[in-house]
Amino acid sequence: MKKLFICLLISGLIASNALAKETRKPKKTPPAPAKKEQTAPPEKKDPFQALIVMEASTGKILEEINPHLKHPLASVTKLMTACVVMEKLESGAHQLTESVTVSAASSKMGGSQVYLKQGESFTLEELMKAIMVASGNDAALAVAEHLTGTREAFVEEMNKKTKSLGMNDSEFHSVHGLPPAAGQIADVSSCRDLMLLSRELLKYPKLLEWTAIQTEPFREGAFIMNNHNRILGKLPGADGFKTGFYSDAGFNVVATAKKDGLRLVVAVLGSPSARIRDNIAIEKFKKYMAKYSMAPLAKKGQAMGETIALPQGETQSFQAVAAADVSYPVLREKLSAVKKEIHLHRELQGGVEEGQKVGDIVFMLENETLGTVDLIAPAQIKKLGFFKRLLRRIGF
Repeated sequence: MKKLFICLLISGLIASNALAKETRKPKKTPPAPAKKEQTAPPEKKDPFQALIVMEASTGKILEEINPHLKHPLASVTKLMTACVVMEKLESGAHQLTESVTVSAASSKMGGSQVYLKQGESFTLEELMKAIMVASGNDAALAVAEHLTGTREAFVEEMNKKTKSLGMNDSEFHSVHGLPPAAGQIADVSSCRDLMLLSRELLKYPKLLEWTAIQTEPFREGAFIMNNHNRILGKLPGADGFKTGFYSDAGFNVVATAKKDGLRLVVAVLGSPSARIRDNIAIEKFKKYMAKYSMAPLAKKGQAMGETIALPQGETQSFQAVAAADVSYPVLREKLSAVKKEIHLHRELQGGVEEGQKVGDIVFMLENETLGTVDLIAPAQIKKLGFFKRLLRRIGF
């Protein structure tokens, strides 16, 4: 009986211990600390809306960002105004010395101005300097009215010139670039189009003469014009072109500079400040002038290629010469890698005329064609008559 009691007691203790284990609450595992969400750094935004760098003589684009973005120009519009004026001067239809009388409308223009008064007269050159140096809106309208009668007629000529240059991103509605009033449309263009316009403007040395001026007296010194293009005083070799600003357009510039035969044009559109705009342009000028050299591939009149036989000519051989100068912007470290392919007749029958094409040279760098120049006869060489050819054949 005693043994039975002991067995029952032990069984009860075992069962009680098992029940305790089953009902014991498990310890909660503390949650893992939440990982901080990794956020990507904000994307760096360019301090402009569009930019381009071009070598002027060839039109080679060295860098571009948003090249076809249509952007308000502000006073950069005056570059197209100047283009129309220069074309009229080149044709002989107008002279820089002719007198321009200021209209009532011109005298009431706001923004940048030279404070023209109705009835005053200035030479066309004086007013062109006022446009290109002081960005005179009043001067721009006075010139436009003088040349075509009305501002509307002048704007029409601006847009015709735009089409003839292939500036497909551009549209002009004013001669000065002031912010459009209610119901009006802004003057717009793109960096690519502005390069086409710049190459056209560079045909006119007189324009560069004006855009390179930093200060100039106006109205016999009563008013001193200061160029809005501050790059002129900061970058050696800078000599143009034009700045522009209003709030919706931001700060714009189309500038050009030349160093060691290399002329670059830089456009910056839509910067938040004049300082940022100018610093970006100067940085691009310095960068690409250091990287590139204008390689003289051929000079006009330079003898090139093998001698060409001319058995029937008064002179029996001659060496062809380059028909024109050919230069191309090449990375400095690749200057020695430029190759040339010469295509030339070895022999010609009869005689040759001065300037007659007898072949050409193609200049190559890796897979890029840099330029081509015709090879021509440097002088006339007449064909010998029958008897003289016969005498030559038998040794006389």
